[in-house]
Amino acid sequence: MPITNLGRLHLTAAQITAVDNALGAIETVLLTVTQNLDTDERVRYGSINETHKLLVNKVRDYRNVQPSLSTGDVDWTEFEADYQDRVFADTRLERFNTLARMLSDFKIIHDFDNYQDALTDYDYTKYKSATKAPGFTEKADELKQFFPKTGTTVAKPSAAKADTPPTE
Repeated sequence: MPITNLGRLHLTAAQITAVDNALGAIETVLLTVTQNLDTDERVRYGSINETHKLLVNKVRDYRNVQPSLSTGDVDWTEFEADYQDRVFADTRLERFNTLARMLSDFKIIHDFDNYQDALTDYDYTKYKSATKAPGFTEKADELKQFFPKTGTTVAKPSAAKADTPPTE
């Protein structure tokens, strides 16, 4: 027996509204501080790799511990603000990735349930169509398009070959 109704928990209208409102609030805040980079800009500025992040962290550590070793050519207030924003964005991206995975899993379960129920309904429709119940033949014909036959069949061995023991 197939597993059905894995997604027994459903969002209420209030929960959907709360999620949409929270996402809207996040979008509103981020629109005030983000830039819309085109493809070339994303490549040009890119994300710094792990080695470069280590460099940034080490320079920041030196600045915090021994500021006399830091150049005066860098706006260190801006450096620290950029650093804090990067840390904020990085940790929130991790949270968003977790949320995206949660929503994806939620969707997968409900997609699976819908598909299993659709298969059950199709089987019922084929059964009722075979009994010539009104309307089911047309419905079965409509649904049949989603189950194309591939034309690959396995040939049954002939009776002579079936009785012959395999050779070694």
